[in-house]
Amino acid sequence: MSTTQLPTLKQMEDFVSGTTAIDLSCPNCKEAYSYIEQVLVAHSYSKLKKPEKSIVRGYLGQVTGFGSAQLTRLIRQHKKRGHITLAVRTQPTFAGKYLPADILELARIDECHEDLSGPAICQILKREYNVFGNEACIRLKDLSASHLYNLRKTNCYERRHSNFTKTKPASVPIGERTKPRHDGRPGFLRVDSVHQGDKDGEKGVYHINLVDEVTQWEVVVCVEGISEQFMIPALTAAMNLFPFMMLNFHADNGSEYINQKVAGLLERMLVKLTKSRPYHSGDNGLAETKNGSIIRKALGWIHIPRTADNVLAINRWYSAWFVPYLNFHRPCAYRVTEINAQGKAKHSYPKAGYTMPYEKLKSLPKAEQYLKPGLSFELLDLQAYAMSDTQWAEAMRTQKAAMWESIQL
Repeated sequence: MSTTQLPTLKQMEDFVSGTTAIDLSCPNCKEAYSYIEQVLVAHSYSKLKKPEKSIVRGYLGQVTGFGSAQLTRLIRQHKKRGHITLAVRTQPTFAGKYLPADILELARIDECHEDLSGPAICQILKREYNVFGNEACIRLKDLSASHLYNLRKTNCYERRHSNFTKTKPASVPIGERTKPRHDGRPGFLRVDSVHQGDKDGEKGVYHINLVDEVTQWEVVVCVEGISEQFMIPALTAAMNLFPFMMLNFHADNGSEYINQKVAGLLERMLVKLTKSRPYHSGDNGLAETKNGSIIRKALGWIHIPRTADNVLAINRWYSAWFVPYLNFHRPCAYRVTEINAQGKAKHSYPKAGYTMPYEKLKSLPKAEQYLKPGLSFELLDLQAYAMSDTQWAEAMRTQKAAMWESIQL
C-alpha cells in the first residue's frame, strides 16, 4: 500500500464511479486503519460538505472492504479520540481451516483467471496442487465451490482483490437452415461476431469467435471489418488453429458469413455450412454465450479503432496467449442430458464435469482419429503442461498489459 501520495477528491470520485483505477491493497486491519486515518486527516474530513464526505466514505469502503457501519464507527472514533486503534478481542477465537495466506492465494488465482465460476476455480486449485505441485494450494485443493463464495466475501479477500447493433435479417439461398448433429464428434463449429464499439460515428474492430460444440475448443481472431476482404483470411487462419478437422460451420444469418466467398472457402475445405433457424435462438447459443463470458470479459466494451496495427497487436496476443489459455488452462462446464421415464430431457452441468477443452478432447473415444495429420497428443502435451494454469494466466495478463500499451485508442 502506498501512503506517500493520497488521492484527491476528484480521483476518489472517479474511482468510485469506475472511470479510473487505483493500485492499492490493505492486507490487514492495521494497515487499513492507518490508511483510513491518513485520508481523514489529509482531507480534513470533519470540515467537508456532505457530498464530499459521501465520496470519501465510498472510496474508503471500496479500497478497504469495510461495510458502512464499520466505517461509521471508525470515523466516529477518529473524531472523538483523534486516532483509530485496533479493537481488543474479549472472546476466544478459533483457527479456521483456511488461513489468511490461503485466502490471499485464492484472490491471486481468481485475479489471474479473471473471476471464473466457483466450480471452474475449484478445478484449477486441484490442478495447481495435484498436477503442477503448487504447495500454496495444499488446503485450497479441497475447497468446495459453495465455501469458495464465502471466502470471496471476507475482508481479507476483498482487500487483495477488488474489481469494479442487431443482425439484419436476410433471405439468402446459401447454407442449410438446420441445427447441426455432431454425434459426439469434434469439428462442429459455432461462429459469431463481436463488435468493439462505435465512437463519433467510427466503427471499432471486430472479433470473430469460433467454438467447437463438443469440446468447446475456442479460437478468436480480430479483423478490421466484416467484409469479404478481411473475413476470408481471418477465417482461414482461425480454422488452421484447431487441432482437429472441421466438419461443420454454423453461423447466424449475418451477411459476413452467408455469402458466396465464405461458402466457396468452406466448400474447398469440405466443410458443411449451416445457419440458424427462425425462432430457434438456441441454435447458435454456445457462441453467443462465449461472446460475453470470454471476449467481453477480456477486452470490455471500450472502442478500439480499426487500424491494421491495432488488429495485428490483438491477434498476436490472441494466438500466442489467449487462445492457448482458453483451451489448455480454462475449465468449461459440459452439459449432461438425461431422459426421464416420461421421455422428457433434463439438462444439468455437474461440478465434476468441469474440465479444460483439451482434456475433453483427449477423453473422447479414440480421440487420436480426430487430430489433423502431423499432430499428436504427445506434441500437444508439451504446450498444455509447460506451465501451470495460474502461471500461464499471470504471463497472459502481463502480455495483455503490453498489448494495451501498443494499441492506439
